Amino acid sequence: MKTALVHEWLTPKATGGSELVVKEILQLIDAQLYALIDFESSNPQSYLYGQNIRTSFLQHLPLSRNGVQKYLPLLPIAIEQLNLTEYDLVLSSSHAVAKGVITRPDQPHICYCHTPMRYAWDLTFDYLDRTSAIKRFFARYFLHQLRQWDVISANRVDFFIANSHHTARRIWRCYRREAEVIYPPVQVDDFPFEAQKSDYYVTVSRLVSYKKVGLIVEAFNQLGKPLVVIGDGPEFKQIQAIAKDNITLLGSVDDKTLKNYLSSAKGFIYAACEDFGIAVVEAQACGTPVIAYGKGGALETVIDIQQNPQNGTGILFPSQTVESLVNAVKTFENVGFSLNAENCLINAQKFSLRVFQQSYQRFIAQSMEKFAEK
Repeated sequence: MKTALVHEWLTPKATGGSELVVKEILQLIDAQLYALIDFESSNPQSYLYGQNIRTSFLQHLPLSRNGVQKYLPLLPIAIEQLNLTEYDLVLSSSHAVAKGVITRPDQPHICYCHTPMRYAWDLTFDYLDRTSAIKRFFARYFLHQLRQWDVISANRVDFFIANSHHTARRIWRCYRREAEVIYPPVQVDDFPFEAQKSDYYVTVSRLVSYKKVGLIVEAFNQLGKPLVVIGDGPEFKQIQAIAKDNITLLGSVDDKTLKNYLSSAKGFIYAACEDFGIAVVEAQACGTPVIAYGKGGALETVIDIQQNPQNGTGILFPSQTVESLVNAVKTFENVGFSLNAENCLINAQKFSLRVFQQSYQRFIAQSMEKFAEK
């Protein structure tokens, strides 16, 4: 079959979980890749270097290289301009608008949904709170329109895949559509397992508001325990300003450095409510236990030792507050000796690349059969 794969954007700064899914789908299926913008095929460090990637008119707008979020009102229009009529099968990897491509009635469209569009739903009020009063007036109206388009465009998808049960529930809440859960691929075997740990904690994250890295830093300011923060983003200077001497901010690091810190850390700290959270699984692949906010994907990727002493891989804390995280770290200090590094590795293997490959290929085959029967 002639197949198209649609993703939102491909830039050197976009290297998260959704891009990893795109990479693995292309390993499984010979597909023509489409994106709103593409600056990876010209990047010698990218696996997409030299590839023929088809893009939208946003590719040619000023400053698009740094991301098309600034052109948010144009995203629905741009995705609808991609002409996919020549394909037998359309796949999308969507965290914003990729699912909104227009297809023929006889073209099956299978969407791997990383999240319903955060701009329109979960982060609406966070966005409005950081907007001036004049802009806020127009933003409210636009986000209202965007939510309507988002729901309408969900009806263009024949079969949904969700990256977690948490995301599947959000897909149902936003679109009233069922979704099959297939966890994203984690390169478990690429992370070095280390049973002997050092005396520091680590967190790895983009430094943006909803990741709550500032909360982690404030908690460790109180605890006085060593914390290494890996990652960069708009909140870097703000977090740097409040961090005490026990906290080391490394910014962005290479893969080898990242893996060394993950594998040697006493514990991995995560305070965001994520749809899945690949970094949480990567830490466990290193044999490193996790202290995470007990909502979202963490409920599916971390086994709380307080609930399951035999197989525990970490501790889940109940609220996104400094006090809650401080208490969780103190509890971890008391029970940490009971956490078995091998339990962490065994749990991480549930989310391996092999599991993803088998599940994704099976779902594609089953969906094609169902579509043919309609």
